[in-house]
Amino acid sequence: MKTAYAPLFEPFAFSNKVQLKNRMIMAPMTNFSSNQDGTVTAAEVDYYARRSGGVGMVITACTYVTANGKGFHGEFGGDRDDLIPSLRKLATAIKAQGAKAILQIFHGGRQVPPELVPNGDVVSASTIPAEGEGKPAPRELTGQEVESIIRDFGEATRRGIEAGFDGVEIHGANGYLIQQFFSPHSNRREDHWGGSFKKRLAFPLAVVDEVKKIVAEHADDSFIVGYRFSPEELETPGITMADTLVLIDELAEKELDYLHVSLQDFWSVPRRGVEDKRARMEIIQERIGDRIPIIGVGSIHTADEALKALKTGVPLLALGREIIMDPDWVQKVAEGKESEIVTIIDKTKQEELVVPDPLWQAIIHSPGWFPGVE
Repeated sequence: MKTAYAPLFEPFAFSNKVQLKNRMIMAPMTNFSSNQDGTVTAAEVDYYARRSGGVGMVITACTYVTANGKGFHGEFGGDRDDLIPSLRKLATAIKAQGAKAILQIFHGGRQVPPELVPNGDVVSASTIPAEGEGKPAPRELTGQEVESIIRDFGEATRRGIEAGFDGVEIHGANGYLIQQFFSPHSNRREDHWGGSFKKRLAFPLAVVDEVKKIVAEHADDSFIVGYRFSPEELETPGITMADTLVLIDELAEKELDYLHVSLQDFWSVPRRGVEDKRARMEIIQERIGDRIPIIGVGSIHTADEALKALKTGVPLLALGREIIMDPDWVQKVAEGKESEIVTIIDKTKQEELVVPDPLWQAIIHSPGWFPGVE
């Protein structure tokens, strides 16, 4: 290993003493490749196994906690006990390669395709549709339904524990249900779950409390609980950077193991809410980095870019598209072969890259999503 890149390969210990072998993580990415009944396919297991050998931790694609929360075609489920054997296959494959396995849990809320949920019943915090053409107007969840979904997050966590995962990541980002309750755009309620900034925080924090309660009942201290969030929204009204700083202050008090920032670009700067012109990641790290570990992500293509990101003080870095294009990204850096990292998708190498066909079709038919796809 080149000495310059040694910091990327230093072990990292969470507050619960669980140790990762290095600072690199496989980011959660939808792959559209599960069976229609919510079970994981063999191709999906192979895809994860191929990418689990170098990184210290793998965060899976999101799994829905409730039948009406399924957000994607080909998404695997965590809403029923009969899915535990399916989840176990995935956890076992990841862990066999030496990485910690983290199950990301979510509910799509108003973002779900109506054809994927029972009776086409799209639900959210309020009846406000997502912005964009053809987006359905969701039905506002009742207070009783809100409490039921909170329990569903706990039940999905229990299933993850029984399946052998090392932890769960609560998906509070990317405009899905947890974020919909925090957002002033999607949450126009006037009850316990909305109507003021503090009440918009109630659902995300209740989900965290429920997940932690289930972990305390069913797992030991080594089980990891993280939370992912998006710092800002484009919509007006929408979440601002100032709002997010309050959210992460609250989350830092919950004794989570990490917070994971969802960004396309590690170095992107705030749009509104603060006067600070530094990168959002730097602002977040300064705000709470001494209280809770942060995972940074976003267009970290090369070893030099990863090292630069790590020097901000953010202790963990996630690779997304980069590890699809080159499953050996981490190993190449460790072996001093960083110049051999593949940074453009090769359309002739689906089999060699071990990418399931639904994901491969999405890649090669999405101009601009991956370098080399036009």
